[in-house]
Amino acid sequence: MAGISGHWAFAFGVLGNIISFIVFLSPIPTFYKIYKKKSTEGYQSIPYVVALFSSMLWIYYAFLKTNTTLLITINTFGVFIETIYVGFYLFYAPKKARVQTIKMLSLFVVGGFGAIIVVTQFLFKGAIRGQVVGWICLIFSLCVFVAPLGIVRQVIKTKSVEYMPLLLSVFLTLSAVMWFFYGLLLKDINIAAPNVLGFFFGILQIVLYVIYSKKEKAILKEQKLPEIQKAAVIVSDDNTNVANKKLPELTQEQIIDIVRLAGLLANTDKVQVATCPHDHANCGIKATPNVENIPKLQTVEAS
Repeated sequence: MAGISGHWAFAFGVLGNIISFIVFLSPIPTFYKIYKKKSTEGYQSIPYVVALFSSMLWIYYAFLKTNTTLLITINTFGVFIETIYVGFYLFYAPKKARVQTIKMLSLFVVGGFGAIIVVTQFLFKGAIRGQVVGWICLIFSLCVFVAPLGIVRQVIKTKSVEYMPLLLSVFLTLSAVMWFFYGLLLKDINIAAPNVLGFFFGILQIVLYVIYSKKEKAILKEQKLPEIQKAAVIVSDDNTNVANKKLPELTQEQIIDIVRLAGLLANTDKVQVATCPHDHANCGIKATPNVENIPKLQTVEAS
């Protein structure tokens, strides 16, 4: 049975390494944006400093235990990649953010980790030393897993999942599952226990993402403005209408009114109109020289 559980522990450890490897690489898009902007404005360094400190703690713990090679491999990569992240952040950070990052590095990596090594090496021996370091790793891991509660609160408050990537939540949940079974099969409570909390918070984040992403889509659908309908413009061809329609015959009074209107539009000084009520053929229009450009009106005989 011990051999079977050892093989299963190795299998879960390998899967945990693969998934944790992906999780460690997840901040690459963030640092690509920092590189493009040449600034760390809007980003904080504390997640990377804490991840660096956590990886160092687990390496130290793994060296005090047996059969924890896979714990050493993934956390060695974690120390390597998180060191690159922190260095990259320091390079592009403004002065104030750079000073804060250096203070956190001094507090966690130099002061905290250094103090843990000194205290455990001089005050504890043998298996007790491993247990004490394990408790420290357990407590710190619980604090790390509780950290997403801030994101959960933000999602509930804003009803938006913009700042909670689904893929990262899924991979963190899977990672917690793999390392839980790894610790369980090795009968190491310090590895298994924190990942129970990690699994719980991972599932919580996924459920919240599903709930609020649907609500967000529904809100956006309701707020979508209706399409503005363009007014139809009908263009008519006057020449076509004239050709197709027969003009009505104008009466003598209408001719007189049109001539008077034309005279006003042409700013004429005087318009004289001769009316011939009985002789339509000899009716004429006498105008002053100022109305030379008034178009002649032609009467259309009714057929």
